[in-house]
Amino acid sequence: MASQQPPKIEFPCKNYVFKVIGDAHDEFRAQVLNIIRKHVPDLDESKVTEQFSSNNKYHALRFVITATGIPQLEAINKDLKATGRVHMVL
Repeated sequence: MASQQPPKIEFPCKNYVFKVIGDAHDEFRAQVLNIIRKHVPDLDESKVTEQFSSNNKYHALRFVITATGIPQLEAINKDLKATGRVHMVL
């Protein structure tokens, strides 16, 4: 049986979707948006959606961007994790 390879992403990748999940905090949205804007200067904030967990402990932000390459995505992930408030980037 052949192993199935994940699909290759071709860059630039329009409509690249990812979600950032962290502790619900007054400054979480602003802090995450500042990081994303640093790496995605043309961020369309009208495409950013947010959701809270049922007990309001966690906050999730969903982004739709044009990803320019693996280095950009790795830098976003690194900066988000460095906040100490982000638990997952999906």
